[in-house]
Amino acid sequence: MIGILAAAALSGVVVGIASGLLGIGGGMVMVPLFRLGFAFAAIEATATSLFAIIPTSISGAITHLRNRSCLPAVGVAAGIAGAFTSPLGVHLANASPNWAIMLAAGLVISWSAYKMLKKGLKKQAHPATDGGRPQEQEPSSAKSTRRQIVIGACSGLIAGAISGYVGVGGGFIMVPLFTSFGGLSMKQGSGTSLVAVAILAIPGAITQFVLGNVNVAIGLAVAVGSVPGAILGANLAKRIPDRQLRLTFGAMLLLAAASIVFNEFAGI
Repeated sequence: MIGILAAAALSGVVVGIASGLLGIGGGMVMVPLFRLGFAFAAIEATATSLFAIIPTSISGAITHLRNRSCLPAVGVAAGIAGAFTSPLGVHLANASPNWAIMLAAGLVISWSAYKMLKKGLKKQAHPATDGGRPQEQEPSSAKSTRRQIVIGACSGLIAGAISGYVGVGGGFIMVPLFTSFGGLSMKQGSGTSLVAVAILAIPGAITQFVLGNVNVAIGLAVAVGSVPGAILGANLAKRIPDRQLRLTFGAMLLLAAASIVFNEFAGI
């Protein structure tokens, strides 16, 4: 048992770094990990992921707040909106067969991988340079507009339902929406997403815990690694080139999605 907990903690470090860097709760890594690596039932994998997402996202969000790389008001609006729909997703998951939950998880992870790879493969035209090196342009203001807050709330409603159903934080939806429609930079989108995830995951995780679906020991072991990992990832976000990060993580997500779907349907 000690070996399993140690493996979970080490895996949590990777989950946390990805969470802090990309603004995701880490569920896209944890769900395949719990289902394939720890042989959890589908509902146990999604429930434990949702449980571990909370401390992971909180630690990353705090670091982004300190670095002023997020819009707190937008994140809070998205988180509160998602908190209303997250329990709905949990109840739908408890009424669904294993294959439906894992198929939904595979599709969600695949979509996120596609978005990351598409963005990573897109060439940047005429980037600003500093000494011959590309320089990311920072947003001109850290204040939220009313439009950004409305976009945040609408994004949270969608992300919350998906979060409860497949055990992910919802950042893979919110980050693209924040950057595409809210005018946030990638760094701001990632940080703001973590603020939202830290809030919206709580009702779903509580519901799953009450229903007895959470493996608390494994979830806490993952959190032991993911909390410092998220802090490290949030601090690394300003140093690692976005393009290389997206390509690497997108490819990893695609592999995880293919593995989880193949594992679920291979025996059918």
